[in-house]
Amino acid sequence: MLKAKWRLPFSDKVPYHRLGAMPAIGAPVLVLATLAMVVLPVPPMLLDLMFSFNIALSLIVLLVTIYTRRPLEFAAFPAVLLIATLMRLALNVASTRVVLLYGHEGPDAAGQVIGAFGSVVIGGNYAVGLVVFLILMIINFMVVTKGAGRISEVTARFTLDALPGKQMAIDADLNAGLIDQEQARARRQEVTQEADFYGSMDGASKFVKGDAIAGILILFINIVGGLSIGMGQHDLGFSDAIEVYTLLTIGDGLVAQIPSLLLSIGAAIMVTRQNTDEDMGQQVVFQLFDNPRAS
Repeated sequence: MLKAKWRLPFSDKVPYHRLGAMPAIGAPVLVLATLAMVVLPVPPMLLDLMFSFNIALSLIVLLVTIYTRRPLEFAAFPAVLLIATLMRLALNVASTRVVLLYGHEGPDAAGQVIGAFGSVVIGGNYAVGLVVFLILMIINFMVVTKGAGRISEVTARFTLDALPGKQMAIDADLNAGLIDQEQARARRQEVTQEADFYGSMDGASKFVKGDAIAGILILFINIVGGLSIGMGQHDLGFSDAIEVYTLLTIGDGLVAQIPSLLLSIGAAIMVTRQNTDEDMGQQVVFQLFDNPRAS
């Protein structure tokens, strides 16, 4: 009687679709908000909120990829990667609109987040900021994204090539009586999901690579556009225009590329994981210090 009295409201009798109704709304709302940011003007306060959410989302995704035991436990990662990339590009469009419209008013005209990255992270020096931004782009594009894309491509190819052999092995175990029908069905579903996952990761890595290339192009387009608008429409001198708009553009680029780097690292961790039910931290520590002669 005591257990029945203090039973939690979310018991096993509550339908699953009711429990997951509210979280299921998040992805459509996020996609619609992404499309709205491309078309509609976004105020700086809302832009700060979206930039903060983008950074927090990238950190959460990175932590999930680290603590995931098997890649198939985070099978939604390619879709999450696509949505996060689209949201980041939409934020670039919205922030570019704000920078070009109100950049002549000062470093805080595009919001507190972009102003903080432009003044605090790079010390208010646009030359230093440009160098830091280019270094981040080289690390993201040439090292992390390129390696993760290559691993995704090779893994997807080998997984698809091995799919008929794995299906035949399951059928052989079933005919030999080593497994029953339910176990065979579960193993077939796992093999199919594994092939779908690595195939999706091969395509999702192209989004990350394209995002890195787009970041470089957006940076130079914004600098040229800011100089033209500042000098032509707001009568700013060349030194003032290049200082204001370059700082804002680099701050905008850093706000967008840091989450991109975090997601690229998460994608690299996900595709380099072994398909075993082990925690990555324990796996690395045990294998690294298991040999007494090395430790």
